[in-house]
Amino acid sequence: MNQLEVERIDDYRWRIPRQGRMRVEGLIVADDRLMEDIRGDESVRQVANVAELPGIVGRSIGMPDIHWGYGFAIGGVAAFDPEEGGVISPGGVGYDINCGVRLLRSRLSVKDVRPRIGSLMDSLYATIPAGVGKGYRKFVLSRSQVRDILERGAAWAVDEGFGSPEDLEHIEDRGALPGADPDRVSARAQERGRDQVGTVGSGNHFVEVGWVDEVYDSVAASRLGLEEGTVTVFIHSGSRGLGYQVCDDFLELMLKAVKRYGIELPDRQLVCAPLKSPEGEAYLGAMRAAANYAFTNRQLMAHRVREVFSEIFDEESSGLGMGLVYDVAHNIAKFERHEVDGEERVVCVHRKGATRAFPPGHPDLGPAYRDLGQPVFIPGDMGRYSYVLLGTDGAYRETFGSTCHGAGRKMSRRKAKRSSRGRDLRTEFGGKGIEIRASSFATVAEEVPEAYKDVADVVGVVDAAGIGRKVVRLRPLGVLKG
Repeated sequence: MNQLEVERIDDYRWRIPRQGRMRVEGLIVADDRLMEDIRGDESVRQVANVAELPGIVGRSIGMPDIHWGYGFAIGGVAAFDPEEGGVISPGGVGYDINCGVRLLRSRLSVKDVRPRIGSLMDSLYATIPAGVGKGYRKFVLSRSQVRDILERGAAWAVDEGFGSPEDLEHIEDRGALPGADPDRVSARAQERGRDQVGTVGSGNHFVEVGWVDEVYDSVAASRLGLEEGTVTVFIHSGSRGLGYQVCDDFLELMLKAVKRYGIELPDRQLVCAPLKSPEGEAYLGAMRAAANYAFTNRQLMAHRVREVFSEIFDEESSGLGMGLVYDVAHNIAKFERHEVDGEERVVCVHRKGATRAFPPGHPDLGPAYRDLGQPVFIPGDMGRYSYVLLGTDGAYRETFGSTCHGAGRKMSRRKAKRSSRGRDLRTEFGGKGIEIRASSFATVAEEVPEAYKDVADVVGVVDAAGIGRKVVRLRPLGVLKG
C-alpha cells in the first residue's frame, strides 16, 4: 500500500476503502478545510493501519481533530470484538490514560469575576501544582491509599471529604471503572502516583476559568446550568506519571505478546494482545486502575478550585453554586454494546483523543442526564473559545457513540515554540483580557492558539455531521498551565 486512496462520501465524511491488509474500511469526519490539514499529516495512514488489526469491526474512525499520535492517531476510534480475536492496544488508549475534562459551573457572572480574575488566578496557581513532573509535597499518599484510589476512583476522594456524593452522579462511570486491578500496576507506577493526585501536569493540560458567551440550545443550557454569562471552570488532566508508566510497562510486555500470538503489525507502535489473553486482561486491569486515578486527580483539583473561589469571593462553594456539570474521559478503552452489521455485540471501543457521546435514553448514562444525552466538552485553545455539546443518536449509530475531544494540533510543539520566539505572550493574552499563570512560559509557547485548528471549524463539522449537538460556547478569562 503506497499511495493511500481516500474517497469523499459527502460534505463531512471521507472513506478510506479497504486496501492492502485492511480488514475494514476507514472513515474520517471532516470538511474540505479540515481535510487539507489532515491530508498533510500521518494520521490518515494511522487510521488505515488500525484497520489491519485483528478483530476490528465496523470502521477505523478519525475525528475532525485528528492528528498524528503514538500508534493510533489522536482523534482515533476503533472497536474490537473479543469473540473474533479482537485485540487491546495501549497505543489505542495512549500514554496519558483517562486524560479527560471536567466542567464546573457557578452562580457567578462574568461581571462578578472579571474584576477579580487576577487574584483568582494567583490563588489557583498557588494552590494547584502545575508543570512537568510537579507533585504535591503537602499531599503525599501512602502506598495503601494509592491502591485504594486505583480500585475505587473518585469515590475515595469523596469519602475523604474532597467533594460530595452528588459529584459522582455527574462523572462518566461515576468516576470508577469496574474491573480495575491494582495488582497489575507496577510498583514503580504506583510510586509515581503518590504525590501527583490533585495536580495539573504539563503539555496541553490546564485549569481554565471562563464564561458562557453564546447559547445555541437554551433549554439544554438551562438543564446544565450554563445560561449566558455564567462563569465556568474547565479542568483538563489525566493519570500523570502513573498512567504513563502503566503504558510504558505494557508496551514492553506486548512486544513479546505480538510474537507469541503471531500478530502481524503495520507499525510496531500498534503492539497489542488478544482481549481474551492473559496479557490483554492484565493490561485492561491496569488501564482501568490508572483511569480511576485520573478521575480522582480531577476530583481533588475540583475540590481545590472550589476552595479558591470560596476564599476569593468570601462565600461557601455551595452558595456560589460550584456544581459539577460532568467529567468525561478521552483516552480509554471500554466494553460496550453496539450494533455491528445489524447485530448487537459487546465490543471493546478504543477512544484515543475522543469523547464518548451517548444519546438520550442510553442506559449507561446516569439519571441526571439520561433524557438529555451525555454532555461533551470540546476545549479549544487558550486564546479563543471552547464548546459544550450533547451526544446524539447519529454518533451512536456511526462512530460507536464517539465524537472529537478538542481542536487538534496543526503545528508541532517545536514549531510553535519557534513561532513564539521573541513574543511577550503574557502581554498578548492580557490584551485579550485573559490572565495566564504558568510554571514555565515555554509550555505556553508550545500551546499558542495558532498551534491548533480553529475549534469552531471542528465543532461545526461535528454538529453538521450529527455526531454531537452544540449547546453553548465558552470564552476564557484565565488559564493555569504547567
